[in-house]
Amino acid sequence: MPTPDENFAALGLALPPLPSPGGNYVAAKRLGAIVYLSGVISSGPDGVITGTAGVDRSTEAGYGAAEACALIQLAILKQELGSLDRVAEVLTVNGYVQAAPGFAEAPAVINGASDLLVRVFGEAGRHVRAAIGVSALPRRALVEIQMTVRVHES
Repeated sequence: MPTPDENFAALGLALPPLPSPGGNYVAAKRLGAIVYLSGVISSGPDGVITGTAGVDRSTEAGYGAAEACALIQLAILKQELGSLDRVAEVLTVNGYVQAAPGFAEAPAVINGASDLLVRVFGEAGRHVRAAIGVSALPRRALVEIQMTVRVHES
């Protein structure tokens, strides 16, 4: 059975550069076997992925933005833990979508993060979550993702 690091490599994915905190907080905080990750906004090689779902961005574009957020979270975990293999399971994903009033597809957008986590971690990537449409996110980001994971204790 392949490890998360092996799955990540087999998927042909690359970890993005780590973001700088946008305020007075840390990207990750560990308490025993639990790692709490701060929210990260959707970013790619060209900068922040911006827009409003249901106005100038589609559900599919949001899905890609949520996937980009999950990649950033994996980069933070790799820095914090040294290896994705240390992740025992993903516990929670809270997803926020900058969306037009009445936009009902926030869960389909946040599936971008959820699907990636399951591809990397298998069943250990399944998690509880919230998928919420909001009126504004930092830097006009399309998506923000916050996560909590449990790690193997060594």
